[in-house]
Amino acid sequence: MSDTQFANATEYSAATEPLITARVDDTRVFDGSGHKLGVLYSFHIDRQRGQVKYAVISMGGLLGLGQSYHPVPFALLRVNQEKGGYTANFKKDVLDGSPSYRPDTSPQWDADYARRIDSYYAGRQMPS
Repeated sequence: MSDTQFANATEYSAATEPLITARVDDTRVFDGSGHKLGVLYSFHIDRQRGQVKYAVISMGGLLGLGQSYHPVPFALLRVNQEKGGYTANFKKDVLDGSPSYRPDTSPQWDADYARRIDSYYAGRQMPS
């Protein structure tokens, strides 16, 4: 199958994204200055390519109260061996206005929601 045929075959014509969700054990996420943004809650893995497409960062909350989840494109995170977590290629204020949800209001992960996430983060990453 050529790259073009593969791309066409994997376009999301269905109502839901072909993603697999995997819980993560609270790995810390930092901004470029080393300040903690939150912890990883889950990964959303592209079922067809076997690659992590989105990471969900959990922020705030105490015993589940006030907690919010912020899905971000995984490409905006880099492993940070020194801190034992990930470093995000954006500042905290970007997360504050990002698409998010609460534990009791999980969104339907469809193609429209994925486009909303991708569109929000387009151009918001920090320069290299």
